[in-house]
Amino acid sequence: MANDIRICDKCRHMKMRTSLSKLEQIAPDAEVKVGCKSYCGPCSRFAFIYINGRYVTGVTEDEVIEKARKFVK
Repeated sequence: MANDIRICDKCRHMKMRTSLSKLEQIAPDAEVKVGCKSYCGPCSRFAFIYINGRYVTGVTEDEVIEKARKFVK
């Protein structure tokens, strides 16, 4: 089963280019969907990733990607 990964293109705490490449490294089979997730409160304060039904947050882009790693199938 493929991983469902979604990130917000409006998130102030993540850079799309580096985030996408890092996510492809931890889940090469995943299709990463980019777009607003209507999660504006936390999105304005933290970096976040929606992965396989869970919202994962972190202070930095690297921290949230490391936390998301354990939810990769």
